[in-house]
Amino acid sequence: MQDRSIQEKFMRIALEEAKRAFDEGEVPVGALIELDGAIVASAHNIRERDGDPTAHAEIVAIKEAAGILSKGDFSKCNLYVTLEPCLMCAGAALQARIKKVFFGARDPRAGACRSLYRVLEDKRLPWRCEVEGGILAADCKKILDNFFLMLRNRRRDGRAVEGGRLEID
Repeated sequence: MQDRSIQEKFMRIALEEAKRAFDEGEVPVGALIELDGAIVASAHNIRERDGDPTAHAEIVAIKEAAGILSKGDFSKCNLYVTLEPCLMCAGAALQARIKKVFFGARDPRAGACRSLYRVLEDKRLPWRCEVEGGILAADCKKILDNFFLMLRNRRRDGRAVEGGRLEID
């Protein structure tokens, strides 16, 4: 079991990925795959950039790690993600057979680990992931809140956004 300071260290790195997503105009979610204290892969949402609804941070990180890990063995890996995974991403974590998922902020609208569902711990499934939420939750929630506030203000004020930064037309 990892201590909280190690969990926070990795979540801060995932937050850096979320900041990259924000700067690119993507929903600011960051993720990383960790194995034995080393980062195997890190990623952020690239849905808008790639026009791919499956390009969530978790999926991108898992795909990147699969190309690095021998035989794609994730059974000793941990996934850190700034926002509670959705059903698709929770399913990907299960399919990858990730050992443990750490997330920051809860997602009351789509969270599949604690908020709406507990997919990762469902005993009916052949594989389960341990789950721990709330790692740097306030920081993870803040970047999301800022992003969506920016979008609401843009719509209200008729301003354009480029790379997550507001610009006047």
